[in-house]
Amino acid sequence: MRKWLSYSSPLIITAVLMSFAFKPKVAKVPETLKVTEPTLVLFPKNKTIPKSMLMAPPFLGSTYIGFKEALAFKESQGNYFTTNTLGYLGKYQFGIGTLQLMGVYNATRFLNDPILQEKVFHTNISRNKWILRRDIPRFVGKEINGTVITESGILAAAHLAGAGNVKKYLRSWGAYDVADSYGTSIAKYMRKFSGYDVSHIIPKRNPKV
Repeated sequence: MRKWLSYSSPLIITAVLMSFAFKPKVAKVPETLKVTEPTLVLFPKNKTIPKSMLMAPPFLGSTYIGFKEALAFKESQGNYFTTNTLGYLGKYQFGIGTLQLMGVYNATRFLNDPILQEKVFHTNISRNKWILRRDIPRFVGKEINGTVITESGILAAAHLAGAGNVKKYLRSWGAYDVADSYGTSIAKYMRKFSGYDVSHIIPKRNPKV
């Protein structure tokens, strides 16, 4: 018995000491440091963030990339995988008929292929520039309905309403204006997307992707 006590006593004492050593200490917070009400740096409980702060088109200047991204934001908020209520597809909201003109016949593949969508957009811009090749130099710099006509405005309007309708708009000096099913008109796109540099886009007759 004594032998057992001689061996176990040091172990018991060590265990007791260690239990005191690792016992957590609870720090007492001074009353002056306690937070009892919202401070000025806390976000107000019922504050709402304006929609304009949550969603804004990317600012990429007046480059071609700025042009296409601003147009994409207007069309779909830049969403490659969306289809609107009228069946228009993707980031730039193409209809099936326009896709077929450029050699794209599989809508599902198109909707799920961002690289293809970018190629189609560029190809369509080249196609519209060919159709409007005589009207662009004739009308750029002129003023119609209070808007100075620019090449990028013409091409954006052609994306919205088709190059043929843009020809009619220009040649009627704005008397012939059409709008899409959501009420967006050629004149609005002419104004909204004016001033971008799309000069490097080469006009192509019946281009294919």
